[in-house]
Amino acid sequence: MAVSTIMVITTLLAAMVACFVWKWRWYWVLLLSLGFLVVDFSFFSANLLKIADGGWIPIGIATVVFTLMTTWKRGRRILADRLIETSMPVELFLSDLKKLAPTRISGTAVFMTGDPHGTPSALLQNIKHNKVLHERVVLLTIQTGEVPHIPLGDRLSLKSLRPDFFKILVTYGFKETPDMQKIMKYCDLKGFHIDLAETTFFVGRETLIPTKEQKGMAVWREKLFDFMARNSQSATKYFNIPVENVIEVGTQIEI
Repeated sequence: MAVSTIMVITTLLAAMVACFVWKWRWYWVLLLSLGFLVVDFSFFSANLLKIADGGWIPIGIATVVFTLMTTWKRGRRILADRLIETSMPVELFLSDLKKLAPTRISGTAVFMTGDPHGTPSALLQNIKHNKVLHERVVLLTIQTGEVPHIPLGDRLSLKSLRPDFFKILVTYGFKETPDMQKIMKYCDLKGFHIDLAETTFFVGRETLIPTKEQKGMAVWREKLFDFMARNSQSATKYFNIPVENVIEVGTQIEI
């Protein structure tokens, strides 16, 4: 059952790649795919008779895995949207910062954010509650591209928002693993030195609150996503950030 289903799925995916990636003419793709699908569906339909005799096991496993993967992807998208809704454009934050005039302390603060255009929640919370700001602030976004590897020359981009505020965008391929200490070396190559001994990394940690009031997923999927998020690998460990340099700032978010 599993093998015959994979054969059908592989043919359909190959047809999609031929149409949308390789830009083949649709009628050639259809003609070629039909030839494979005739064979694939012959095996698939014959194996449907075996579902009651054990064929339900791979279907059940696939259903569970599919539910977990789609719930995680959908949940991450909803969470990102909620964070963007509560975020503030960086330009607006910098203009308000002149009025707030927080106490400046020595060192560098690196605020990690998934949205390169918004102000990190951890930064807003730090200003609101602690009323202090480091003398140099870096907004760091690490994203994954749609290619397996990114050339070193294209991996990091640096933008100065003002003399004490910087925005760094780092792109990795989907087969590469981000490493904060290597990112610091990439910054050095760009002429932007960050001393880890004098740097504090602020990482947001969201506490998810499943609710019916927000439009997103079914409540049971929201609870499942909450369970998966609480048991997922921390950003500190995933990005290989020195633990002694990390401050986690918590935020409650309804999904």
